Amino acid sequence: MAAARAREATLIERLPPVRGRLGTAVPLAPVTWFRVGGPAEVLFRPADADDLASFLAACPADVPVTPIGVASNLLVRDGGVPGVVVRLGRGFAGVTVAGDRITAGAGALDGTVAAVARDAGLAGLEFLSGVPGTIGGALRMNAGCYGREVADALVELEAVDRAGRRHRVAAAAAGLSYRHCGLPEDWIFLAATFRGTPDDPEAIGRRMAELARRREETQPIRARTGGSTFANPEGDRAWRLVDEAGCRGLVVGGAQVSEKHCNFLVNLGDATAADIEGLGEEVRRRVAARSGIRLAWEIRRIGIPVARHAHSAVEASS
Repeated sequence: MAAARAREATLIERLPPVRGRLGTAVPLAPVTWFRVGGPAEVLFRPADADDLASFLAACPADVPVTPIGVASNLLVRDGGVPGVVVRLGRGFAGVTVAGDRITAGAGALDGTVAAVARDAGLAGLEFLSGVPGTIGGALRMNAGCYGREVADALVELEAVDRAGRRHRVAAAAAGLSYRHCGLPEDWIFLAATFRGTPDDPEAIGRRMAELARRREETQPIRARTGGSTFANPEGDRAWRLVDEAGCRGLVVGGAQVSEKHCNFLVNLGDATAADIEGLGEEVRRRVAARSGIRLAWEIRRIGIPVARHAHSAVEASS
């Protein structure tokens, strides 16, 4: 413990001055939707884009930098995250409308952007009301649901690279495909501009309400979960493969495959990140054995793994 504290002190002394906030050994579990995981070695909350860019420009190149949003589709491992974790806050949460364009900061909640578009009478962004998280995360994974995704509405985005250089990228140059963005992993998104289609706000609102109803009926949205766990393989659905492999309700430690929607893993209350990741790997193993398909994680996993206590997988009760 003393060695870890000494390392944190050494690291923060190496970092450049900021206008935002820097903290050491900051717990991340309370901000993740799973409510698990270890601390950030250093957590940086930049004041604005200029603060972030100048920090990155002066940050030693050997220091890992990991951006997170509201951690809705993120699993932080139990050993914590080394280096600097960047969490975008209010300075990145603005949303503005100009004509048929909506510009949102990377820290803006997806649902907020959908609501602003509705109030402005701009259709095409309703799907964002069904995507938990922020615009930055939505850009990184080309998030989507119910037949639409970020690529369908994106005009351009802004980002900053690891050296602090700012970039403005047209949607066509971002390399967006199913749950994938082709831009470098170490770029941090700052903002995005979307195009909407004029429509009646009440009609847009009705469509958003219908999406909310469908989510409530089919997904464990009130549980400690991280959203869809696995990406859909081409021509199939991840939940169907998980169900077919007999994994609905499967338990490892304090983690369970949701009974309601088996492409969701849930923390039953005392899960560790190792339980959740171990459960996901057990599901992948069983699906591969049954179908020959190796499911790809859609949930982003970061940090240092800690070996979990031996737990055998517990089958769902009949």
